[in-house]
Amino acid sequence: MKRVAFKMKLKPGGAAEYQRRHDALWPELARALRAAGISDYSIFLDAETLTLFAVQQQTDDSTASELPQHPVVRKWWDHMADLMETHPDHTPVCLELPEVFHLD
Repeated sequence: MKRVAFKMKLKPGGAAEYQRRHDALWPELARALRAAGISDYSIFLDAETLTLFAVQQQTDDSTASELPQHPVVRKWWDHMADLMETHPDHTPVCLELPEVFHLD
């Protein structure tokens, strides 16, 4: 297993709706994430900067790199594009973060 962390950015005024949509996460999206080898996935919000910090576990044989082509992931990104900074194709602007410390 490896831990992967990344950050994204919300648009002003989007925090409550972002939370609401994730509280009602589509079951088919959760299944796609799990099938790709993703688990223990959390997203945190820095309300002051509107920065989202995400961390997840990925299996050694994870297919997470293929998720951007998955139809339900594309649909979710379209659904979330009004709340987040995205590229023109609605993929989230995302910056992977290197791990610099871990205490087990």
